[in-house]
Amino acid sequence: MKLIPSRFAMKPCSLFTAALVLLGAAPVWAQTTMEGGGHAGHPGTAPAPTRAESPASATMDHGSMRMQGGAAPADARDPHAYANGLTLESGPYALPGPRQLRLSDEHAFGSVLLDRLERVYTKDGNATAYEAQAWFGGTYDRLVLKAEGDVAKGKLEEARTEVLWGHAVAPFWDTQLGVRLDSGTGPDRTWLAVGIQGLAPYWFDVDATAYVGSSGRTALRLSGEYELLLTQRLILQPRMEVNLYGRRDEARGLGSGLADATIGLRLRYEFSRQFAPYVGVEWAGKFGQTADFARAEGQRTRETRYVAGVRLWF
Repeated sequence: MKLIPSRFAMKPCSLFTAALVLLGAAPVWAQTTMEGGGHAGHPGTAPAPTRAESPASATMDHGSMRMQGGAAPADARDPHAYANGLTLESGPYALPGPRQLRLSDEHAFGSVLLDRLERVYTKDGNATAYEAQAWFGGTYDRLVLKAEGDVAKGKLEEARTEVLWGHAVAPFWDTQLGVRLDSGTGPDRTWLAVGIQGLAPYWFDVDATAYVGSSGRTALRLSGEYELLLTQRLILQPRMEVNLYGRRDEARGLGSGLADATIGLRLRYEFSRQFAPYVGVEWAGKFGQTADFARAEGQRTRETRYVAGVRLWF
């Protein structure tokens, strides 16, 4: 059958425009029919919720809700009370003997770190060096023992021993107060020690202590080290130590001002945290009047030291 064009046929653009008009009017028509009692075929349909009363809007509207705060209810449980009046010392579940469970700051712990136990090789001879630190106490207060020294040819050349009381003043930082005893070559010296020790930002271990001795003697010791993890077991440790004195002590070969400084690198392998052998190199120097005393004794004022040792932790 042949289709005959009609003058009433609509062009495609006119059809598209009419569709848009119908789509725009559809929501208005649906809302009008539902508010008027529902569709003609469904007279019992409930009215549709308005935009403000839609379920989604009702869920997100917290204006009428009371936020957390205010006085607790009269029947609220005391958060600091033990359940049903039971305690760790009494009741059917109490353990015999002393109380077993305690807070962390009630316990007393102890630790020993032998940071350096090494053999030192130089052009003038060999020696054995040690540096250790031990402590015993709680989280905030503890007794600290520090020891450092050198032994050459079976003789104690130089030794420093400190007995300190440490108190935590900030996370990772302790103040220390106590006494220091110098022994070895020359007369013994006793000092009052006041210092701070801790972990600085970027994981630098820092130890700074000031000393006051007899006859107006003063001293300052600064040391720092850093642990660079090449792997989880292979660790490179740069270390530095500086000693300064307020006045000369010719009997012990020490001058005023900067007396000596040591910079070293140690590479250790941790079989465990408790056992780690290492090798390294150090550059040591004496300065000022201390260097003059060393030259008078025929000693070197600058030297390179090669070391091999072990780090132990108990």
